[in-house]
Amino acid sequence: MQRLYDFLRRHPAWVDGFWAVVLFGISVIGGANLEEARGTELPALVVPAMLLLSLVVALRRRMPERMLLLGVAVGAGQLITDVAPLPADFALLVIVYTVAAVGARWASRLALTAGLCAAPLAQVRWPNDDTSAAGNIAIMIFQTVPFALAWVLGDSIRTRRAYFAQLEERAARLEKEREAQAKVAVAAERARIARELHDVVAHNVSVMVVQADGAAYVLDAAPDQAKKALETISSTGRQALAEMRRLLGVLRTGEHQEAGEYVPQPDVQQIEDLVEQCRESGLPVDFRIEGTPRPLPSGLELTAYRIVQEALTNTRKHGGPNAGASVRLVYFDDGLGLLVEDDGKGAPHELYEEGGFDGQGHGLIGMRERVGMVGGTLDAGPRPGGGFRISVLLPLKQVH
Repeated sequence: MQRLYDFLRRHPAWVDGFWAVVLFGISVIGGANLEEARGTELPALVVPAMLLLSLVVALRRRMPERMLLLGVAVGAGQLITDVAPLPADFALLVIVYTVAAVGARWASRLALTAGLCAAPLAQVRWPNDDTSAAGNIAIMIFQTVPFALAWVLGDSIRTRRAYFAQLEERAARLEKEREAQAKVAVAAERARIARELHDVVAHNVSVMVVQADGAAYVLDAAPDQAKKALETISSTGRQALAEMRRLLGVLRTGEHQEAGEYVPQPDVQQIEDLVEQCRESGLPVDFRIEGTPRPLPSGLELTAYRIVQEALTNTRKHGGPNAGASVRLVYFDDGLGLLVEDDGKGAPHELYEEGGFDGQGHGLIGMRERVGMVGGTLDAGPRPGGGFRISVLLPLKQVH
């Protein structure tokens, strides 16, 4: 049945053609019975009228306005040539509905006018002699009602389709706007990341310059200190090179930092201060470090700090009044793992998409951008029983 229904929906013209043949067959049978009952032959124009009215049904979807004019012309021809109403006149009811549903506005108004006039004109042209005047009026009203109902039904279908089309257009427009906002948020977050990486690289280069000056100063007097300074320069230079490579992949936009010394960006050690600030603001946070802490590339530490900052900010904003959170930092041999969870019940997943590091960006979009910059992975979603969970793995890549 479903296949048959799908086939009929894909081929509406075939359906109309089938019903046109059925209507013509019923009209022929009805005309033959009427001819036999009267004992006289029907007018010669009966068969052409049947064919034209059947054609109205067959082509009603392809050219509704033209078929309406054809139906009106056939009805007027019946009045003029004294061709009494036929079963094929049911096509006039069908075309009134069709034009009201899909036709032009002028055609819809014409269909309503013709439908309301059809029954009165037919009753005046072929009155029932065995019925009183009041009876003829009652029959006229009874025959007019189906035309009015057909037009009202068709016009309601038109209004409903227009309403749904408007909803679909609005949904498509909102989807495009959301995609555009997401692109803007990604661009803004990339610009922010670029500025921060720029500061990280500038700070590392400043450290290298200071160490190089110190090594040159003590090179003869304290070779060991000079050697240690050179090792620091080498390590810091590798980190600066890694951050510079990431920086080259990001389009730096917006205003540049004003002239002056570049300050180091937040690192993993400051996460504990961040957690303490959240506790002071009323959000209970359980903070733990697993593994052996060790220095990490500045860009990776900055990413870890921002991820925890964003996650805790979202918990405060969307987690509800009694929410609590937990933060886990896990040091692996080849990277750093982050696990931030909360047990709040006031935030659907979509709200986390709308958060931001400054309350204006897109939270998870910004997280993914930051994690992607360092080649990491992020998994975020609701926790069973309520709350939200963010799991991040930041790989440690050596730069040679």
